[in-house]
This record gives sequence, structure tokens and C-alpha cells, in this order.
Amino acid sequence: MKVIICGAGQVGWQIARHLSGEKNDVTVVDNNPDLVRRATDTLDVQGVTGFASYPDVLDRAGARDADMVIAATHSDEVNMVTCQVAHSVFDVTKKIARLRSQSYLNSLYSDLYRRDHMPIDVVISPEREVADAALRRLAAPVAFDTESFLDGQAELMGLMLDEDCPVVNTPLRQLSDLFSTLRAVVVGVRRGGTLFAPEAGDQLFVGDEIYVFAHADDVTRALEIFGKIKTKQERVVIVGGGNVGLAVAKALEDRADRVRVKVIERNRVCAERAADALERTIVLNGDGLNRDLLIEANIDRADAVLAVTDDDKVNILASVRAKAAGAKMAICLINDPTLTSLMGPMNIDAYINPRTTTVSSILRHIRHGRVRGVYSIGDAEAEIIEAQVLSTSPITGQQIRDIDFPEGVLVGAVKKGDEVIRPTGHTRIEEGDVIAIFAMAADVPEVERLLQVTIDFF
Repeated sequence: MKVIICGAGQVGWQIARHLSGEKNDVTVVDNNPDLVRRATDTLDVQGVTGFASYPDVLDRAGARDADMVIAATHSDEVNMVTCQVAHSVFDVTKKIARLRSQSYLNSLYSDLYRRDHMPIDVVISPEREVADAALRRLAAPVAFDTESFLDGQAELMGLMLDEDCPVVNTPLRQLSDLFSTLRAVVVGVRRGGTLFAPEAGDQLFVGDEIYVFAHADDVTRALEIFGKIKTKQERVVIVGGGNVGLAVAKALEDRADRVRVKVIERNRVCAERAADALERTIVLNGDGLNRDLLIEANIDRADAVLAVTDDDKVNILASVRAKAAGAKMAICLINDPTLTSLMGPMNIDAYINPRTTTVSSILRHIRHGRVRGVYSIGDAEAEIIEAQVLSTSPITGQQIRDIDFPEGVLVGAVKKGDEVIRPTGHTRIEEGDVIAIFAMAADVPEVERLLQVTIDFF
């Protein structure tokens, strides 16, 4: 597949890294020569320097025979025009644009993206993705990572095992015997900084970070087995009243179960906008690092603090100060992945990486086969791929134990009709089943082959 990626920033570079690693023909376009040079020096990609929306620049990038254009520059307007040029001049089949402005994302104006108007096939909103990720973190406060799969019937949870975990030093095979009715599977373990797919004889140890696939109805029980107690979030303080903080506050206001929310926003204009948009939420204008303001927000009684300003360091320090003042849980937005190693030592419970959420959203629309969802784990170390099994797939009609999966691949859940089941070696994969697969990054191409890669299913 020939792909042109417009924008060589964090998101563009990460997508280029994924696609070039899977032997796709990738060209990166950016008007910053340093970013283009970084991409061509570190990845197996071609580079073109220039404005992505210019027809001659797209022509030099090979748009005449490209299968897809991904417009992920920092400008919404450049991304939109790039897709228009790719369609009108070069007849590119699939066009994906990253758009930030809420006005462009308003459902009232969705007609804008019809093929005879502004032909964008897929619109990705980083801020909406981050807001959704924040809400998932709040819904599972004991997990450092969460994502829904199989139409909300299965949950992926990242859990840190501590000394209270009753099943440490127990082989995974034995867990299946002890909890035979539990619909949950440990699909990934990070130990000593290294992520791997565990085998049946592997044990879990204190300090391990594990990824568990669980049926939605069995989440609470699974958490208890791994030493975690699910608690309700009744009082939440949000530091940052921009698009992300505002979206989270609105969603919490709309919940049936009453959640008391307070928003702290430093910029007065932004704070006034948030106050106008929210009905029951208290908006405080001031610095989220100010101890007196945190006390005014009753931070000592907060079940969670969510720091989502546009400054990583402010988010980290606000989270640390809130925890020191008595907040039960802290979640912060981190753009720089090198800072995530500080979360544990600083007693921050969970973080959200906008790059990961955006990359996952874009990959969902790139993957071969009948792929319905993709979630990138860690620093692109592994993926969860949700896909429908095709009649032509090599795995159709086979039991899982007979499928030649690579060592870094595990099946987390299988949906047959309306029922989600825990997979075992004897589970037979049939046409029409939807499966959720954990795959280490190096094994993703082989998973795609097993899901039957054909150009018909783009």
C-alpha cells in the first residue's frame, strides 16, 4: 500500500513508523525540513519538504498512484485542503484528516465532508479522543490504562500488581482452573520495562504491569482477583478548562449518577467560556498549582483530579500537589512519552498520551481485513486488534490451539453472535466471529495475514 503522511510531528512520525515497519510504501511531507530529515533518517520512508496542501508538493510525494493520504499537520485548514486536492486532482481513494476545531466537528455541519463538498473519508479529533480516554480512566480508577472492545462488551485494563494481589506467584494456567467461570484473560505483562505476551506456565509477580481482557460483566470480579477494589467517582476536580476539560465536564454532567465536578482554569476568557457552557459545574479562575485554590476546590475530598492543561509539567505538578493535599486519585495528560516513567515515583495513578489515542484512531482505519478497532499499547510496543473473521481467512474453522499464531500473539476475547466468550485452546473460530487479539508490534503483519489481507476489504 502506498501512503502519503502529511505532517511529520509526533503523530505523523508514529504512524509512519507503524506503516513503514509493515513494508508499506510511505512518503512523509512537512514544511519543516528538520522533521522530514528526522523521519527519513530514522525510518524506512521517503521525504518531501513543502506545504502538503500544494498540488505540486503532493505530486512530488507520489499522489498520482497513492492509495491513501493521511493529513495530520498542526493546521485544520491545511489538512482539509490537502484532502480536497488529493481527491480533486489526484483521485486518491482514501483520505484521513485530523481536525481540532470544535466548529468543524459539530454534527450539525457533517454534510461538509460529503464527497461532492469536502471529500474527507475519516475525520479524527485528538481532543475528543483524549476526552473519551479520560472518561474511561475515571470509570476504572484502579487501572492505569483502559479501552472498550466488542461493542462495549469487553474491557482491556492495565493493572499494576502490588503486595495485596492474592494471585501473585501463581501460574496463569492455575488461575484458569481456580476461576473457571471468570471471563478474563491476561494478554500482556510488562516486567522490568519489557512488555511480552505471557505463556500458560508464566507467573505474575509484585510490580508487574499486566493487561487483562475481561467481559464487561466480569470487570469488578476480575479487579478483585487482582487485588483491586472498584470505587465510585462522586467528586472530580479538573485542572484545565480547554476543549478536553470542557468535554469531560459536560459528559460527567450528563451522567445519570450524580458527579460533582469543579473546573480550575487559569485563562479568564477560557474560564468564562467553560462557565457559560456548563450548568452544574463550578468553574474557578486561577492557577491549578495554587495551594489555596486547590483547598477552595475541596481537593482533600476529591475522588479524582484530572489535569488536562496543554503543559505536561503543569499537569504533573498539579497531580502531585493534589495527591499531597488528599485527592484519592490523579490522572494527567502527558504529551512527552519520556515523562511517563516519572508517574510511579511521583505517585500519579494514570496518564493519558494524546499521541497514542490519536494514532490508535488513525490505525483503526488503515488496518487490512475487516478490522473494527485498533488500540496502541505503550510506546507502540503492541496493539490490540479487533477484527471480524472472513470466510477466506486461514483461521476460519480452526480451533485456537491449532492456529499458528506467533509467540507474541494472544486472543483476548471472541464474540459469537451477541455473546462474548473467554477463548480457550478448544474454541473454534468461525466465519463472522469478531475476535480481539493482543499482538506485539513485530507480529502485527502476521496477524493481518491470518485475518486475510486482501485489497477488497480496505
